[in-house]
Amino acid sequence: MVSRQSTKMDCCGLLTAQKEPVPLKSVEVELQVRDHVATVVSTLNYENKEDKPVEAVFVFPLPGDAAVCHFSATIGQTQIVAEVKEKQQAREEYDDALSSGQQAFLLEESDQSPDIFSLSVGSLPPGESASIRLEYVTELAVQADDGLRFCLPAVLNPRYQPQGSEGASVQVTSVPASLVPYSLSFSARVSSPRPVSKVESNCSLDPLQYLNTEQTQATVKLAAGHKFDRDVEVLIYYKDAHQPTAVVEAGQASAKPGSLMGDPVVMLSLYPEFPQTVMSSLASCGEFVFLLDRSGSMDCPMNDSKRDQTRIGSARDTLLLLLKSLPMGCYFNIYSFGSEYEHIFPASVEYSEKTMEEALKKVEKMDADLGGTEILEPLKHIHSQPCIPNQPRQLFVFTDGEVCNTKEVISLVKKNSGSHRCFSFGIGEGASSALINGLAKEGGGHAQFITGADRMQPKVMQSLRFALQPAVEDISVTWDLPKGISVTVLSPPITAIFQGQRSLVYAQLSGQSSEAAEGCVTVKYSLAGHPSQNQLHFSLTPAQDTGLTVHRLAARTLIRSLETENNEDGGEPDEGVKKKVVELSVQSGVSSAFTSFIAVNKDNSDAVEGPLVRRGVPTPMYTWCGTSNQALMMATACCPIQSNVLQMCCAEVGDFDYSNAAEDLEDFSVGAYCDDEVEIYHDNEDYSPNASSDEGISVGAAQVAVPKQPPRDPLLQLVSLQKASGCWLLDPALAAALGKPSEEVENTKPSAVNQEVWATILALIWLRGFKMDAQEEWELLAMKAASWLRAQNAPCVTECVEAGNALLGCNVQGDALGL
Repeated sequence: MVSRQSTKMDCCGLLTAQKEPVPLKSVEVELQVRDHVATVVSTLNYENKEDKPVEAVFVFPLPGDAAVCHFSATIGQTQIVAEVKEKQQAREEYDDALSSGQQAFLLEESDQSPDIFSLSVGSLPPGESASIRLEYVTELAVQADDGLRFCLPAVLNPRYQPQGSEGASVQVTSVPASLVPYSLSFSARVSSPRPVSKVESNCSLDPLQYLNTEQTQATVKLAAGHKFDRDVEVLIYYKDAHQPTAVVEAGQASAKPGSLMGDPVVMLSLYPEFPQTVMSSLASCGEFVFLLDRSGSMDCPMNDSKRDQTRIGSARDTLLLLLKSLPMGCYFNIYSFGSEYEHIFPASVEYSEKTMEEALKKVEKMDADLGGTEILEPLKHIHSQPCIPNQPRQLFVFTDGEVCNTKEVISLVKKNSGSHRCFSFGIGEGASSALINGLAKEGGGHAQFITGADRMQPKVMQSLRFALQPAVEDISVTWDLPKGISVTVLSPPITAIFQGQRSLVYAQLSGQSSEAAEGCVTVKYSLAGHPSQNQLHFSLTPAQDTGLTVHRLAARTLIRSLETENNEDGGEPDEGVKKKVVELSVQSGVSSAFTSFIAVNKDNSDAVEGPLVRRGVPTPMYTWCGTSNQALMMATACCPIQSNVLQMCCAEVGDFDYSNAAEDLEDFSVGAYCDDEVEIYHDNEDYSPNASSDEGISVGAAQVAVPKQPPRDPLLQLVSLQKASGCWLLDPALAAALGKPSEEVENTKPSAVNQEVWATILALIWLRGFKMDAQEEWELLAMKAASWLRAQNAPCVTECVEAGNALLGCNVQGDALGL
């Protein structure tokens, strides 16, 4: 018998337009892209409509390698420009200003994650408005298709606080996206030495407007009516994207010569050319370790358009493709983590039909059921395992990036970067760019983001191809400059170069020369035993009107390097390093973990009357869908949520213990705008949140059917039948995947050919004939199949291809199959 548990949803109206207006009213963003670098100017407008003073706090998400370079506030007719100061000093001045009734504004980094900034706008008198202007510069990441990616994160999922972690996490209030009471306007201006070929976005854009006939300058803006209901992602494409470039920027006139800000700085963008003969060969060895996030938030949909495809489901499909694409002779293992971690094998095993099938059976059972997001412990375990001789370790990390100890995780990867490469994948809206980019950068790998309508599989398979490529070794950078000019490289050494990947190098140029104002930089490396080099000549004459963008990014690079080195031991900050970072931060106007921007309106002599009320500015939260928490999700979909509830469930419910979900649900109330009572039903004895049921779950008067697993994608169905060696077997399952009767498939086989060869050729023809749009996903496993076919020295291959085309209704040539 099913017992009934009723929870009354009391009306509360937390931070909504209908109840209490929040201080933030609108956000305006201007994006200025110069080749590979972006300057972002954000303006946040506040208004206190209450009859008492308000202290507003807003948590602002930034790219992990961003350099904040300007912060100012306008209250009424008064403008205040912030200064960078040591963090504790800034906090004390902020508190002193508030206690004396002055307006104060404070911006500082989270100690744990560099892409979270906490913005306190201080006390706003009743009826007063305030405008915050925040400016930062950032490097744009290169995507697999050569697009440059800019993302303005709208969803900052509350960071999961690991057990035993001492740093207090930044608390973020979240509400359903439809109730976010502020608006967004967004415009971008793009300029480059190369023509701009196109600009794309996951949001609606007005048409691209070119500003000159060369098409090297263009503008674009967000279409009207947009709200903060998703990440704003912009992809910029240039013609001749792989050509190297150099930008020399003049120093600051008021800064001391010889200092970083006083001297010119050069930024090199390097794209090494990889010979096709070398790149067509893929490694047949390696230890491949896959680390999969199974925290509860992985049960969220990949995107709103395909809500039946969850993040964990997409990850399972991706692991299938990965396992089928691995080369014979390699080693592999799969770890998964939540509040604890698991591994399929005690240690990495040799790849074979037996080990592949054993792994796939366990992968099929993986759900988002391991609680929180504790990524550090499994990483420690992986790196404690001895490396296998002549099998370079390749680590693939899949996570939605909701962790607090980002810096500690990245430091561990950096410490072990000599023995492995790390490829990272940020899944879904709100993945931490600091974590995903940091893992790949320090691990010598490549970072990918899967957001909106992106499919995970092509991006992951692109990275597997990177991992299988011959390693670039013996990298050296040599500078040739006129007499009298010296160079100080500010960037860490380049540890990895992949095909199509960009390396940015910052260097300080000191001294003067009367000789020709041209420099040269040479990058040498060894690729699969073949020496290669790239050479670039560049003008030492500073580019005009670039501001201090390059200087600030150079300062950010140096600051990040010092912070990472300082954090490696996990102890107290080294005072010498801290002093150097503070000096560099104050000098460059770039924020750091040890400094804050502080602005106080000292002109305001009138004390603010009345008690101070704290108002948290909400960030948007998605309503999510998954079988494990349907009742709670339905309540979330139609109701705003109280802050005490959000402490438990706003990280997309997953990050709490499902085994106690029923009891947890009894302990809180959810504010609703509906008069109906929302009732949660469960069986006290047999309740299992992950169990699938035809009965569904009742919420209020509605009976909600628990969705069943969707039918398997035809491509994945065919791929699942491939053997580890690369071949397929001729059986009814293959015929079904090809969409043909089993007898017809068997009877059309040329008599001189064995069954496995016939089956494998049919599979390759089907992939080429029907799934060319997904070629990136199956290309590696098809190369393995073609290699297996060539090894068979099978007769009558041409006859087989002709018969296969006739059977499947295709027209695929044998050479296209790699035969």
